[in-house]
Parts: sequence; C-alpha cells; structure tokens
Amino acid sequence: MNGIRTLWSAIGLALIATILVAVPAVSEANPPGQGRWGLPTLTVGDASAFESDGVIAFPLTLDRPAPRALRVMGVPLPKTAKPIKDFRPGAVSTLIPPGATRGTLEVTIHNTEGVGPDREFKLLAAAPGAMLSQRTATGTIRDDDPLTIHLLHINDHHSNLQPTSNTLDLGTSGGAFSVPFGGFPRITAKIDELASQREHVAKLHAGDAITGTLYYTLFKGQADADLMNSVCFDVFALGNHEFDDGDANLAQFLDGLNADPHCDTTTVAANVVPAIGTPLTPIAADDYIQPYAIKAFQGQEVAFIGIDIAGKTMNSSQPLPTTQFLDEVETTQRYVDELAAQGIDNIVLVTHYGYQNDLALAQAVTGVDAIIGGDSHTLLGDFARYGLPSGGPYPTMITNADGDPVCVAQAWHYSWVVGELAVTFERGKLAGCDGTPHLLLGDTFVRGNAAVGEPERSEILAAIAADPQLSIVTPDPDAQAILEGYAALVDELSEQVIGAAGEVLCERRVPNQPRGAAPCNANAVALSGAQLEVNGGFSQQVVTDAFFARAFRADLAIQNGGGVRIRIPEGDITIGTAYRLLPFSNTLVELELTGQEVIDSLEDALAFYARNPGANTGAFPYGSHIRWEIDMNLPQGARVANVEIRERGTDDWSAIELDADYVVVTNSFIASGRDGYQTFGDAFNQGRYTDTFINYAQGFVDYLEQDLAGALLFAPAPEHFSTQSFVPLTPP
Repeated sequence: MNGIRTLWSAIGLALIATILVAVPAVSEANPPGQGRWGLPTLTVGDASAFESDGVIAFPLTLDRPAPRALRVMGVPLPKTAKPIKDFRPGAVSTLIPPGATRGTLEVTIHNTEGVGPDREFKLLAAAPGAMLSQRTATGTIRDDDPLTIHLLHINDHHSNLQPTSNTLDLGTSGGAFSVPFGGFPRITAKIDELASQREHVAKLHAGDAITGTLYYTLFKGQADADLMNSVCFDVFALGNHEFDDGDANLAQFLDGLNADPHCDTTTVAANVVPAIGTPLTPIAADDYIQPYAIKAFQGQEVAFIGIDIAGKTMNSSQPLPTTQFLDEVETTQRYVDELAAQGIDNIVLVTHYGYQNDLALAQAVTGVDAIIGGDSHTLLGDFARYGLPSGGPYPTMITNADGDPVCVAQAWHYSWVVGELAVTFERGKLAGCDGTPHLLLGDTFVRGNAAVGEPERSEILAAIAADPQLSIVTPDPDAQAILEGYAALVDELSEQVIGAAGEVLCERRVPNQPRGAAPCNANAVALSGAQLEVNGGFSQQVVTDAFFARAFRADLAIQNGGGVRIRIPEGDITIGTAYRLLPFSNTLVELELTGQEVIDSLEDALAFYARNPGANTGAFPYGSHIRWEIDMNLPQGARVANVEIRERGTDDWSAIELDADYVVVTNSFIASGRDGYQTFGDAFNQGRYTDTFINYAQGFVDYLEQDLAGALLFAPAPEHFSTQSFVPLTPP
C-alpha cells in the first residue's frame, strides 16, 4: 500500500507541475474575455456529493462558447484529503465540445463506508485553450450516515418563573386535584437531565420570554435572562412580546442574556431587520440578531433559522417604526436557499409564528425538515384525557413544498412543558422524528384545602410514572437560588391582599375557543348565568368593568381580550394577581369618538382577528356599558349588530347614536392603534385623547380596593356582558 501511495503521489505531483504551467489564471492584466491569445475564460465551481453518490461533479462554465473542443483536466491536491480513502487519485479530464459553454469534471468517490465529518479537498484544474478564473475549486464529500439530534425546547414562558397550581385529573379514585406546574427551575432541571442522557443536543427557546408577570414589571427581563442562563440555550428566537417595551428594552434584555460567559446563546430572527444606528443594530446588522445559527453534530452542520410573526409584532407590540418585519414565508425560503448554496440542507426553523401558521409555512417552502414553534401557546401531545387542552399530536407531521416530511412541535407555555424532539437527517432530508412533551409537575397534590393522602397519593404517583409525558421534577438548586433572590424582592408587594373573588373568573379571548385547564376549558357557567361560549371571558369582562369604574368621565370602556392574561382564582386577590392579570406597561387612556367610530373600532378589531384567527385572538373586543351581537361570517362592516349603551349609574340600555360623541376608556396600547384598532389610532393621532397616566393594573387594584371596598368580585349578569351572542367563523 505504501508503494501505491508513493506512486500516486509522484504521479499527482507531476500532473500538478504540468497544470501549473499549462495555462495561467486570470489576473488584472488578463481580465475575462481579454486574456492572452483571446482565449475564453473558464470557471470551475465548488462541488459536493454524498459518499454513496460515487462521484463528485465540479461544474464548468465558459464566458462564451468554446471555439473548438476544450479539454479540462484536474487533480486533487495532496494533503487536502486522503486520496486512497476518499476518492480515486490521479488526474481526471473531460471535453467541452465546440459551441458549448458548460460541462462537468467528475472525480470518483472511492470509499462509501467512512463514518465521520464531511471532508473537503482542493481540485487543481487546467484547460489548455482557455483562461482560468482561478486554479482551484473545493470539493466536499458529505457523510451520508444518518444523524440524529435531540432538540430540547420551550416557548412563551412570559416571565412565569414561579410554579403555577393547576387542576389535573389522572383518573385516580378521588378525581381531579391541584398540583404545581412548572416553574423555571424545573425547566432547568429537566433540560439538564435530558441533555445528560442524549448525544447531539440543541437547546431552543421559541420566543416570548418576557412580559407577563410581576417579575417582568419590576425587573424588565433581567430575572428572565438570569434564569435562561441557568439553561444556556443554544438558540433564542425573538417573539412579538420581546418588542412590547420597544427595541431599546429588548437590547437591554439581550445584554443580560449575553452577559454570562458560560453561555453562548444566539438570538435569531431572519425576518426582523432593525435600522443601523438603532438600539438593536448600533453598529452592524448582527450586533444582537442573526438570521440563523449553525451547529455541527458529528461533523454534519444543522442550521436553525429564526422567524418572528411579522404583522402581530408590528400591530400588537411597540417596535421602532424603522424596524422592518419581513414576510415569514419569503424570508424562510430565502435563507433556506442561501444555506443550501453553502452545502447546508439540514434545516430547523425556530419560529414564533403560531401552530397553524407553522403548518402552513411548512407546506409553502422547500428544504425545511423541522419546525420548533411558539406564539399560539399550543399544547401538543396526548393530554386531553387529563383535562388539558391538547391541540394536536407531538410532533405533528406534514409535508413541505418538495413533498418531503416536516415535523412540527411546540411546548405549551409558562414554564410548564419541556419538549424533547429527536430529529434524524439522512442525505440532507428528514428521515424521521419522534419525541415527548414533558409536563413538569411538583409532588404536592391537593384537593380542596387538604393534601391528597394514601392510598390515592400512590395511585397518582403510579399514574405519573406510567406516562412518559408526565414528570415529577425537583427544581434545579442553582436556578432556584436565582429565583429566590428575585422572589424575596417582590414578596412584600405581591402578597398584599387587595380583594377577593367569589368564584373562578375564567380567562377566554374568543367565546368559542377554550384556553387553560378545567374548569375554564369547557363552557363554564358563572354564578350569574353568564357563559364562556356565549359571552366570552369572565376575567376580560370584569377588567373592562374596572376600567370603566376608574375613568369617571367615560361613557363606556373597550379592552382587547389578549391584554388580560390569566383567570382570576377564587379567593384572595393580591397585587401580584393584578399584575399577572394585567402585566404590560399600559395606562388608561380616554378617547373621544362618535358612535359610528365606536362601531368602526369594533369592526376593526374583528377584521384583524378574522385575517389570522390562529394568531390574532388577542384583538377580540370586550366592553363595559356597551353590548353587541357578533356574526363573524358576515363581511367586515356588518359583523357587529344591535350595539347598545348603558348610561352610567343605571340599568337603562339604548341604541348607540351614530352622530353622538362618547368618551371611551381603553388601554394605551390599543388606543394608539395596536392590535388592529385603526379607528382608535386615527383619533389618537388627531389628538382626541387624554392619557390619565394611571397604570392599568393599578386601575384594577383601585377598583377592588375602592369601588368594591371588600365586596367579593363576581362575573356580572349575562345582560351586562359586552358580547350578547356570537356566531364563530365557519372553517373554509
């Protein structure tokens, strides 16, 4: 063998010497088309092939038709690969016939059994009778053995760092019980556990890390950054709520995320383009945000492309006007193609785009293998039997525009679930995926006000152990210490009781779309007789009533359903509850509108919802001292009917007067035209508003303390809900 290698080495060196003197490369003195002897210019392109292809073909291009048959020769350079192992050594050649401008120069790949990373070699080329644009091209021999990577992912934790008590029914003898869900230290512990058991791991966060609880209100993302760094995510995709307090606050949050020297988190958002000189791009486009991250596993590269939901972020958050949000589908295809040109065709999208949108995106593009998503807060997996709102299988399989399979996954919300998705690539395509969504539980089981005792406690533990989707997780001690440091700072404020609810006040944005766990994931009926599926969210309605009560000159109140974030539990209501209910930095604003503009505003909101019902549910309107009927199947301008106003201090309802003037109290977010409330925005821009500068969560606190003054909070009577009847969209 050594003799053969010596022989081939001698042959190769002789051929290289011949090639080097055969024809010079193009230089400034010999530009293309004007070389010595007026020869055509030849370009030899880079090439790649899988081992099992058996041949790697370098593309040949002439700048004009060959005047006669043109022989092109090439030889792999020594020491740029292992000739005997990787390809057949020695010179290769081909003919480009007269009049042609293209050809290929093929090198045979000899070994198809190697396991390991992709290998590159340099091909030295010559073509007597042509000028060369450059003498060498790069050949990449790609490993075609299957590669399985393990994606550990969360999304939409929304500053929910503490565990949340929720209802679970595992079919045990006593029925449903309460148990802690999640909390970020359990996220850290579960991801660390899974990562320690797997090879080729990528840790992903699919956006909306911040805003939603008192931890954000007080610490503006620093608590979230510190807890996220206890995981050390590889990739963080921007969500719409990252922009709720503008680009500058987002940059500050990302500074915190990048501050830990032990972590190397890449923030991705291919379709977010801030203007140079603004907080997210003070010097260059990639100061804070990359279009994608590339990670190598067993020598094979996998790209993770970030996509944010464009319209929702522009209309429902507060990015700078100069920050562009590009089309999600076009941007995805652009970067898939760019990566393919680099020889990278293992593609994972990390999107904050919504489950249904992810399925449509997968079908619209080529080259995508998997999508890890967020935004729609969708629980995937077999959880319906436990009383939880399962939205589809984990993972969900669909095909892309090539007809190739794509697996789509999402991990619910609020630090409750860690998704574990095993993705197998083979020859640049998805060969299979499988996984488990892990619902993270504490080990405290309560029914009523008492802990569940034996023997049922053992039943519960056995049921959890029997389902790999359920995990009792001990919080990571280091992450717990970080959280406790922040918790100590908010305890004094958040524990102050400001009122009490006489029943569970369920949160629901659109009347026919359940959210959350029992009893709010069905058609719950309030003590007053109000129904979720007819009248909509109880917590949304009482919040709107609170706004009306605190805006003393208002004739009515209107609030977007998505601005109310939680159900209000029965029992004590604390300041912490109020700020979890209304977590954003909004104030109460009084707009001056005509009756027709009030109706137009409601139509605006419903049109925004109808344009993307999978993602724009937050725009759905709620009102106080105003009521209406809605038929979503009618055209815009006709969806709202029988609009009536109730005079303050009375139970008297009368039809809205189209030409009359009304003072409408709302939150500063939609007052400025966000969430599709265009008519609101027009009045705001014309100066027809008064900002009360009352924080809207503080307005709810004042309502409980001053207006109710210790009385229990209940859902109002059905006739006082804004939505009196609702006909949902009929699926196309």
